[in-house]
Amino acid sequence: MSTSQLEFDVVVIGSGPAGQKSSIQAAKIGQKVAIIERDSLFGGACVHRGTIPSKTLRENALRVKHMRQNAALVDFKLGEDTEMATLVDRLEYVLKAHDKYMREQIARNDIERIHGRASFVDSHTVKVTKVNGEELELKTKKVIIAAGSYPRNPDNIPIDHEHLLDSDSILSMLYLPASLTVLGGGVIASEYASIFQALGVKVTMIDKYPTPLGFLDQDMTDTFVQAFEKMGGTWMGKQKVEKVYWDGISEVVTECADGTVVKSQKLLCAAGRIANVGDLKLENAGLALNDRGLITVDEDLCTSVENIYAAGDVIGPPSLASASMEQGRRAACNAFDIPLGDMSKLIPAGIFSIPELSSVGLTETQAREKHGDVIVGRAKFEEVARGQISGNTEGMLKIVADGQGKKILGVMLVGESSTEVVHIGHMAMLCNAEVDIFVESTFNFPTLAEAYRIAALEILAKRPQD
Repeated sequence: MSTSQLEFDVVVIGSGPAGQKSSIQAAKIGQKVAIIERDSLFGGACVHRGTIPSKTLRENALRVKHMRQNAALVDFKLGEDTEMATLVDRLEYVLKAHDKYMREQIARNDIERIHGRASFVDSHTVKVTKVNGEELELKTKKVIIAAGSYPRNPDNIPIDHEHLLDSDSILSMLYLPASLTVLGGGVIASEYASIFQALGVKVTMIDKYPTPLGFLDQDMTDTFVQAFEKMGGTWMGKQKVEKVYWDGISEVVTECADGTVVKSQKLLCAAGRIANVGDLKLENAGLALNDRGLITVDEDLCTSVENIYAAGDVIGPPSLASASMEQGRRAACNAFDIPLGDMSKLIPAGIFSIPELSSVGLTETQAREKHGDVIVGRAKFEEVARGQISGNTEGMLKIVADGQGKKILGVMLVGESSTEVVHIGHMAMLCNAEVDIFVESTFNFPTLAEAYRIAALEILAKRPQD
């Protein structure tokens, strides 16, 4: 079979957040761009199996939780045979709308979309094998690798995508299970565990670490665990999973090293994700993965091969869609020497669990390790009128300041709307504003934003006297 050859200025591998933004940025600076997507669906796992589907399910989980909280107004209970399709009823509409937006944006910028499997021939040539067996060779000046990631499945967890599922297949369940075991304590595990628990599923989280989301401060994770357990969930930390299997009848059995046995209808393994580069034949381009299985890049997002850049999950943390988008944009600009400002290290992190958690800057633990003395101000949502009105009383906001109580080092929140409210602190930090800005500013009443003033006033009260 003959191989067709095409020439481009830049070839982007992957159509997720990093790939999409890098291809559009390259096109906007006048480059001829091709974007390759292996899946039939455009937008990557973020759009079709991850971020958007899980957040759509979360919205309905919140509705269910709120109806249960308002039992005096309505006696609500989900049926035992509730179909998953009814819980993501808007998903098809959301995906179609997002897909339409992305396709129009790609077409508007004259970007060539190619459906097929990419692999390197050399550093300036990418071969694409299409579904029908046709092969294309794309000659290019630059390559941006934005191939995303896929779930890591440990050898002792026999994922079958029916009873034992991973984060890509969890939403393929036909019915809402009565019980679910979640292996892991990271972001994906915490999000799905709390979402399904809010839906009334009996959820057990099992992990080797003492607390979930260990990169956050203890008071943040404690609040999350308390809320999870208040909904009826079970957290089992410091556990080593020895064996997991489907009993062939009705249950998944999880056996721990200490003898604990947990049985559930379904199991979700959320043990992290792996860079999706196995089929790219990186060695043909002179590239190799580092000891963490990731592509190493410099501050310009350039790999060890001068014309090849990488962005998103393939380069590792923070592995956030928002960060991946910005990395993709910057990779395209850097590839063609377009001047850029410094990429801020202040990237807000959002965890869409129930309740939400969000942070920007240093945690309290990190700040104490780096700066020694720090001053911390806290505000509980139960102290804010909006928190009482909405029933959002389990959350809190924390500001970490330097030892003088002036410079803002970090902001952390737990509770509903945290992923929105964090941006106030983010903007203040980007502007190098001092803690006083939260006291001197007027916030709408009643809003959760008022928590900034409460936390800031606590810091001012703790300031050292001159």
